[in-house]
Amino acid sequence: MIIKQADFICSSSKTEQCPQTKLPEYAFIGRSNVGKSSLINMLTGKKKLAKVSGTPGKTRLINHFLINNSWYLVDLPGYGYAKASKTERGAFSRIIIDYLERREEMTLLFALIDSRLEPQKIDIEFINILGENGIPFAIIFTKTDKLGTEKLNQNVEDYKKLLSEFWDELPKIFISSAEKKTGKDEILDYIDEINTKL
Repeated sequence: MIIKQADFICSSSKTEQCPQTKLPEYAFIGRSNVGKSSLINMLTGKKKLAKVSGTPGKTRLINHFLINNSWYLVDLPGYGYAKASKTERGAFSRIIIDYLERREEMTLLFALIDSRLEPQKIDIEFINILGENGIPFAIIFTKTDKLGTEKLNQNVEDYKKLLSEFWDELPKIFISSAEKKTGKDEILDYIDEINTKL
């Protein structure tokens, strides 16, 4: 898939404020500072589409971007932001859960994981919540250019091994680097493949 058009449509603090269309939506979520904005900008080929910030926890709303006039890319608030107050963290959680459970247009969620880190409890818990609630998702390992092939493979295998304790079948997994544009074609082709079946 080639993205020819990517436009910011709106930011919503509640699911009911989201665009009233029947277009498929592909949402992106991850822990704070996982490289979500950089990945979105890399996928769309627009450097400033999603705001890249050195301050984790910047995305606090549901952001909709219309792609090629045929589907939405949705940037969701991050989870597990340590410096947010408990009230703020609770608000993020409610926004995320409400969107994932109630938004009929939500076709697939991409859960982003920082490839540099060993399996994090919060990521595993979040992925298991998705499974328990029947939310369709795929995993994207980010920042893969920041470590060697051996360490990358080891971290990915550690995640797979841990997830296999809870899952009979693992979700689709992608390897990405916003810096080197790794994974761009694979992720977009996967979205295209799903869209053709809808």
